Formats: sequence, structure tokens, C-alpha cells
Amino acid sequence: MRRLVKILLRTIILFFILINVVLAFHAYKFTHYYDAIGVTEKNPAEKTKWELTKDIVLGINAYKNPNKNVADTSFEEVQLFTKDKIQLKGWYIKTNAAPKGTVLLFHGHHSNRSGVLYEAEMFRQLGYNTMLIDFRAHGNSDGNTCTIGYREAEDVKLAYDFIKAKDEKNIILWGISMGAAAITKAVSDYQLTPSKIILEMPFGTLVEAAEGKLRMMHLPPEPASTLLIFWGGVENGFWAFNMKPAEFAKKITSPVLLQFGKNDLRVTRNEINDIYNNITAPKKLVVYENSGHESLCEKENSKWRSEVNSFLQ
Repeated sequence: MRRLVKILLRTIILFFILINVVLAFHAYKFTHYYDAIGVTEKNPAEKTKWELTKDIVLGINAYKNPNKNVADTSFEEVQLFTKDKIQLKGWYIKTNAAPKGTVLLFHGHHSNRSGVLYEAEMFRQLGYNTMLIDFRAHGNSDGNTCTIGYREAEDVKLAYDFIKAKDEKNIILWGISMGAAAITKAVSDYQLTPSKIILEMPFGTLVEAAEGKLRMMHLPPEPASTLLIFWGGVENGFWAFNMKPAEFAKKITSPVLLQFGKNDLRVTRNEINDIYNNITAPKKLVVYENSGHESLCEKENSKWRSEVNSFLQ
């Protein structure tokens, strides 16, 4: 009996070590992007059994998505530099009419500024200048490490300071998914005071963000999500459990429009409720009945335009 107990304990310990090794690899791949130059990505159907096994054990390489589309009007190329000398690239686009203000747009995880061009055009139609940037490790910006909104908060501040230096008095922050989460941290860390904030489908905590990713992969969220966040933080030099947009929301003093797709499989309604309940500034929650974790502006344009226009008045 004693021998069986020892074997069982050793098996459990070995399994625990193995799971942590696998998740540490996946955490690294989840937070690091590789340059796509000269790389041809294969679809799962094109991969050999060995390649599929390697993906399961070591994770899948994620490649940066360079901007393939450019702004559909004249724009100013913007370059910003983080405190670690990472170069961020962006577009500053003026509206043809007398501007009502400037909207800063922040994209989601594994996207880029091209991914929010549609929203930017809608804001310009409403009479606002726009600024779109690629977060670090995304699009055409430098860097290969993404911290899912934690250090990207500095990117938000740099864009905010760039527009503020133009003597803009009416600055609106708009963000989707990771971009929305980064906004909450930037406001909390740097005491930013934009005129208004629009948050679309931000996650409540980084652990919950990992749970959402695992749900999309049809995998049990725990304990894998907690271990993923632990290893992701260790590998990137920060305590990832402190990435809590729901908590950061308590420090927001600007009016907030919080938007959410009812069919969102990555962000839960409970996360949205936690964020909404923690906002003490004037606020409004809008739920889009026919949308998921996607561009609400594209999926339900008439409703989005009406709600955003009303909020900005």
C-alpha cells in the first residue's frame, strides 16, 4: 500500500510538472509575436502529425500582422517612443469639417490599426479627427512582446499626450477588447482625464481573458488559465494577476459608454457587469443583441452609430 501511495504521488507530481512546462510554453507563445517576413503559415489540415503534436505541446507561433490597408484619406504618419525605446507607429487623420474633437482608437489583441479603420471613418463622419496606433508588437510597431494591456497602457498615454500637445481640448478614448482594457489601466496609472471614454467588450481580469481564450478552444478554463497567467507574467517580468480592468474602472472620472455583444464567447456578461458597477462616473451600458466578440460598428452599424453619436453630444 505504501509503495502504491508513493507511485501515485510521484505520478501526480510528474503530471503537475509536465502540465506547467506545457503551459509555460503556451504562455510564451501567447505573449510573443514573430516577424512574418518570409514565413508561410500552414493551416491545421496542411500540417503533419508531428507538427500538430508540437503545436499542442509547445504552442503555436503567432506572427505580426503588418497593416495591409491604409487610411482612405490624407493622414499624418505618427511615430512615438516608449520608455524602453520601442517605436510605435500610427496615423493621425483630420476630418474635412471643423473638428469637434479627436478620437484615439486602440485595437484588440493580434490586430492592428487597420482593424479599426471602419470605426475611425464613422467617427470622422460624426465630425472628429482620429488617431490610430499599432500597439507594441502589433502591426508595424516595433517589439515582439505583448502583455495583453499591462504595458500597453503606456502606449495609450503616449498617444494621449501626442494629441494633448496639439492643444486639443476634447479627447475621446475608444478601445476594443485588449485596447479597452489598456485604456482602463492607462487612466488608472497616469490619471488621464479625457472628455469621454468608449469601452467595447473589455475583459474583467487577465485570468478571465485567459479563460475566454480557453473556452474558444473548447478546453476547461481552470486551472489552466491561472497557470497561463502565472507563467506569462513570470516570463515577461510583471505580476499578471494585477491586470484587472474591473478594478481600474473605479478610478475613471470621465463619462463612459460601455458596449458589449450579447453573443460574446470570450468576455462574459459578469465581467461587463463588474466593470460597469465599478464605474462611479456618468455611464451607460449598451448590449448588442446580434453581436459577439467582434466589431460592433460593422455588425450593427445603425445602432452603434446612434448610440455613439448620442453619447458624444
